[in-house]
Amino acid sequence: MKKSEIQIFLAHASEDKPAVLALHERLKQAGYKPWLDKKDLIPGQNWRSVIPKAIADSQLFIACLSQRSIAKQGFVQREFKMALNQYADRPPNSIYLIPLRLDECDIPDLRQEEYGLNLRDLHWLDYWEEDGFEQLERAITYQFKLEPEEPKQPVIVTPPLSVFNFEIVGVNAKGEQIRKESKQSQYFREDLGKGITLEMVAIPGGTFLMGTEDEEIERLVKKFNWEGFRRERPQHEVTVPPFFMGKYPITQAQWKAIASRTDLKVEKDLNLNLAHFKDRPDSDRRPVEQVNWYDAVEFCARLSKLTGREYRLPSEAEWEYACRAGTTTPFYFGETITGELANYRSSETYADEYKGEYRQQTTPVGQFPPNAFGLYDMHGNVWEWCADTWHDNYDGAPTNGSAWIENGDDNFSPPRGGCWYGDPLFCRSAFRDFNLRRDVDDDNVGFRVVCGAGRTL
Repeated sequence: MKKSEIQIFLAHASEDKPAVLALHERLKQAGYKPWLDKKDLIPGQNWRSVIPKAIADSQLFIACLSQRSIAKQGFVQREFKMALNQYADRPPNSIYLIPLRLDECDIPDLRQEEYGLNLRDLHWLDYWEEDGFEQLERAITYQFKLEPEEPKQPVIVTPPLSVFNFEIVGVNAKGEQIRKESKQSQYFREDLGKGITLEMVAIPGGTFLMGTEDEEIERLVKKFNWEGFRRERPQHEVTVPPFFMGKYPITQAQWKAIASRTDLKVEKDLNLNLAHFKDRPDSDRRPVEQVNWYDAVEFCARLSKLTGREYRLPSEAEWEYACRAGTTTPFYFGETITGELANYRSSETYADEYKGEYRQQTTPVGQFPPNAFGLYDMHGNVWEWCADTWHDNYDGAPTNGSAWIENGDDNFSPPRGGCWYGDPLFCRSAFRDFNLRRDVDDDNVGFRVVCGAGRTL
C-alpha cells in the first residue's frame, strides 16, 4: 500500500482548527491523503451525509483532542462514536482510531456499547512532544505495509503547538467599549539563544476582501481631504493559505540575538545597536526600529538558517488578512481607535472618539489588546515592512495571498499598520503607505516575520 492511498480522517473541534490545518499540511507533505472538512468538503454538499462516508472510507481516524474541545458536545463527539463503531469491525490488534492530544487534556469517556469499546482504552499520542509526528508515522507504519516511494525533498515543519489565552475588545465610533471576549490561539516558540524566544502564532487560512470599497474611499477622501486613500482600490477577494506570524513586531532583544550571529550572515552585516529608543529600562521589549527593508530581509534569512524553517516578511495580503482577523471595520477594534487601545498620535481623532495621550515614543510590545488571532500591536507602535514591491493600486494584484513583486517599483515596499508618530487614519487595517524607500531607516519603522511556504507572483 502506498502512503497516498491511506486516507486519514482528522476529527476536531473548530477551536483547534489552526493546529489541525498544520497537521493536515504536514501529513499531505509527507505523502498521505488526509481528509479534513475545511479542505475536502465541497460547497453545497450535505456534510451530514458526506462526513460519515468519509469516516467509513478512511483507513485511519485521528481524534484531535485539546482542553478546549474535550467537553464540547455535538457532531465532533458523534464523529468519535462513528469511528468507534468502525473500529469494532476491524481485525483484532489493528490500528484504526488514534486519540491525538494537542495539549495536556483528559481523554473523553466515549463508549461503543455493543462491543464495550471506550476511547480511553486506546493508547493516545501526545502530538505536542518533540517526536509527536514521528510517533504518528510509527503507528501508521505498524498498521500498513507501505511500498517504497520516490524520495522527496525535505519538508520544513513547525514544532508542536501550544495554546495561549487572551481577551479582545470592541468599540463603537465614540471609542466606548461595547464588547469583550475571551479567545484562544495556538503558537510555537523559537529559541533564539540566551533566553530570548520568538513566538509564532498560527493564522488559519481563509478568504477576505482586501482594500476599501469605493463608497468608503470617497467618504474618507472628502472627510480628510486626501487622495491617498485611492491606493486601497479596487477592493478584491483574496484567499490566503494558513501561515504563522510573529505575535509581536520584532523586539530589540530579538534583533540583537540574531544580528549578533555573524556566523549566520547571508548577504550583509547587521548593526547590532539599531533603534532610536534604546538604552531604556524596557528597551528589550520595545520594537526594534531604524530597520530598512534590506536589514529586515537579512534578519529573516539568518533566522531561516538558524531554525531550518523558512522565515520571511509577510505579503501585503497576508499582513492585512492577519490584521483584520475576520473584521471588516477600519480597525480590528471596530469603528475607531483610542490611545487606550494602541500607541499612535491619539491627540488626533478618527471618528467621534475622545482625544488621548500622544506618547511620542515606542512602547513595549503586547501592552495593548490583541486582535482575534492573538496578534498584538498590529495598529500603531511601528510601521511594519511587507515583501511586495510598490504598486499604486490593486489593479492586477494576485488573489492567492502571495507577494506582488512584478511590474512594481522595487525601490519601495509598502509598510503597514501605522506607528507611534502617525495619525489614527494611518493605522487603519487597509491603509497603504507609499512614501518609504527600501533603503531608508526611520525611528518609526520596524517589521514582523512570518513562517510558511512563501510564493511570489
